[in-house]
Amino acid sequence: MYSTSPARAPKQAMDSEVFMNLLVTQLRNQDPSSPMDTNQMISQTTQLATMEKLTSMDKTATENFSLQMRTAAAAMIGRDISWKDADGTAHSGVADSVSFALGTPAVKVGELSVPLDTILGVTSPGATAP
Repeated sequence: MYSTSPARAPKQAMDSEVFMNLLVTQLRNQDPSSPMDTNQMISQTTQLATMEKLTSMDKTATENFSLQMRTAAAAMIGRDISWKDADGTAHSGVADSVSFALGTPAVKVGELSVPLDTILGVTSPGATAP
């Protein structure tokens, strides 16, 4: 009976684990008569630290954008909004509530769920849209 190990899914992004594995492999396979230059090692370690900080900053920026979308959607409750559906038909109505169940917040108008990125305008109740 043959057993096969499960297929390993390749990583789609470089992370600190991949970087460290490459550095260790490079050190392990270096020529003993000509070892890696200390400046190169410090440079690569600095690149790792920079990559980790950039990854952290990207995550923070993504979280901030998500929070801004949620705040903008919540601010629409009780206001008149206008949007176009997939067919290009214009609609308007008063935003009753907001759903954060999906990636993009959705503003509820009655039973309709309007994705935040399709809203074209917001006005105060009773005001006329330009």
